[in-house]
Amino acid sequence: MPKSKKAAHQIDLNDPQYYLNRELSWLEFNKRVLHEACDSRTPLLERLKFLAIWSSNLDEFFMVRVAALKQQVEANISMLASDARTPEQQLDEISSMLRPLVAKEHEQFEKVLRPQLAEHGIHILDYIDLTQKQRSYLDKYYQEQIFPVVTPLAVDPGHPFPYISNLSLNLAVVVKNPETQEELFARVKVPTVLPRFLALPPDLGIQNNGKPAVWTGVPLEQAIAHNLESLFPGMSIQEYHTFRITRDADLGLKEDEADDLLLAIEQELRKRRVGGDALRLEIHSQTPDSIKKRLLEDLELEENDVYQVDGIIGLKDMMYFMSLPVPELKDEPWQAVVHPRLQRIRNPNLNPEMREIEEGKDFFTVIREKDLFVHHPYQSFSSSVVNFIVYAAHDPNVLAIKMTLYRTSSDSPIINALIAAAENGKQVSVLVELKARFDEENNIYWAKRLERVGIHVVYGLVGLKTHSKIVMVVRREQDRIARYVHIGTGNYNHKTARLYTDLGLFSCNEELGADVTDVFNFLTGYSRQKSYRKVLVAPVTMRDRFLSLIQREIENIHNGLTGRIVAKMNSLVDPQIICHLYEASRAGVQIDLIVRGICCLRPGLKDISENIRVISIVGRFLEHSRIFYFHNNGQEEIYIGSADWMRRNLDRRVEVITPILDADIAKDLQEILGIMLADNRQAWELQPDGSYIQRRPGEEVPEASSQKILMSMALNSNAN
Repeated sequence: MPKSKKAAHQIDLNDPQYYLNRELSWLEFNKRVLHEACDSRTPLLERLKFLAIWSSNLDEFFMVRVAALKQQVEANISMLASDARTPEQQLDEISSMLRPLVAKEHEQFEKVLRPQLAEHGIHILDYIDLTQKQRSYLDKYYQEQIFPVVTPLAVDPGHPFPYISNLSLNLAVVVKNPETQEELFARVKVPTVLPRFLALPPDLGIQNNGKPAVWTGVPLEQAIAHNLESLFPGMSIQEYHTFRITRDADLGLKEDEADDLLLAIEQELRKRRVGGDALRLEIHSQTPDSIKKRLLEDLELEENDVYQVDGIIGLKDMMYFMSLPVPELKDEPWQAVVHPRLQRIRNPNLNPEMREIEEGKDFFTVIREKDLFVHHPYQSFSSSVVNFIVYAAHDPNVLAIKMTLYRTSSDSPIINALIAAAENGKQVSVLVELKARFDEENNIYWAKRLERVGIHVVYGLVGLKTHSKIVMVVRREQDRIARYVHIGTGNYNHKTARLYTDLGLFSCNEELGADVTDVFNFLTGYSRQKSYRKVLVAPVTMRDRFLSLIQREIENIHNGLTGRIVAKMNSLVDPQIICHLYEASRAGVQIDLIVRGICCLRPGLKDISENIRVISIVGRFLEHSRIFYFHNNGQEEIYIGSADWMRRNLDRRVEVITPILDADIAKDLQEILGIMLADNRQAWELQPDGSYIQRRPGEEVPEASSQKILMSMALNSNAN
């Protein structure tokens, strides 16, 4: 747009009307997850999995986001969101938006998925539908396996209402004393130490066309409910009703007052195990008002906090059925391929003499030849990232390994490799981020274990989360010291690497190595580095650098050149970044954004964002990678790393974004972006009003799932 025309239309780009609400945008994302559970094109058990993910996501949303809004209301904080909504308005709109979605969730399970599962031999029955033989088996199982674990809790003047733990499933029971005719109230917790679903033996299962069922059983809470007489002998059971509560589970950590960060987090975790204030009550729609009223009073909740459902409560437990041996009801198995350049790597566990005899290159030779780019889960995480660290642990020329750990698995081969490295006499330093939400306990365990073997462990920085994904290996090579780095977009977790799409760069570029060294000094010492050679580091240089990259595209347009931005991330929330993207759009820069989750930018607004398109891809794999492309009038620059365009990533976390210096890797990343932008199977287009419309293939346009195309490309590259 010419300058004169732009000047004639002065618009305040910070106006709240140009921003979508963060919380409602997240609910739109979870709605897309729910859609996958409703999409008949998705295999049946995968649909059940998406239903479980939707439910689990919603639990976390209440425990963190709704909890924060309620705290603001209780503290009389009238802070406005970027779209000018008050906390009260946001809570009201969340409730209004969620209720039909919760109804849809349970209707989908009860009326669609449950019957279809039965057609395929998976029978999730209600206790009242069991035969006498099936009941006899479960009653005996109850007496032997369940009854000893269950504890009834009376509620009367001598027994105050018990504290009900977060996300626990419970039975509200009304019993009558036959002597006094007095009705009494009790609570029975469904024990989490037992399976949520009880399977019948094959000979008692339902037959499908003369064949034994794959699985037949009932929910645990129903087996308990139909044996309540054993818990209240001599009493008459009047009624029972299942309910579930959600509590505030965000850590209220005051870091600046903590002398020992590890101890402070351990203390907060003990509080979280039971949870903070109650936030949500889930009950059956047939629950009498008297029971609902009592629960609301005892839990100190309001009517608007109640979510009534028809059917089984707590559908996140449906993930249990993904373990059933019915591959025809699941996605085709995917085995990540080994990157072609890593197929001839020598075994790092061999002793030095055998390693010299074995054919193939060592890992470091491969990286010295050329930067190495890996794309998970299409290319194997274990054969690349894990083997890199294993190789370093056993290589006699490696002097030191430095690494950040944000989330890792319970049986991490990376942790074992770091321990082996320390035992082999190498200097090992690991920053374990103790404040990784809902992984704090796991990270505390690993931090202590690493310390016990002599590894130098840093717990993070006060006031900042360390979210960067970086590894550095220091190696002696002839008369020099070489630094090998891995900079990634995802966690060092070999399990989630099979499910999340992420990127990683291996390099021995001296400037990248020097930058990563400076980052580790910032993390472990008193360094206050203000500039870096190549990488973008939050909260130091990243925000300003991204803003300058956007501004450069604007200036190119003003100078009669071309301007183009493509960015892929998990969330886009930061108002300053959004404002600059609006300015770029008004100047004529063409902008494509691939934002999986929250997006507070409104695309397609006249005179504001007409040149911005936003899509979200929700599919088999969780889109987790971050890629940032700037056309720069043909001198293209492309970056990958750990940060989204959110305030927390840019200002309150230690993040690392690296430029891609290798031209071939830059082309590979551009191809990936192009494939995703062309997706018409799992891509949803964001509308100006904040809603999303799913793309569909046209009559002459074949279906193009970006994830399937990338799987095929990985297989072809492996074959070639």
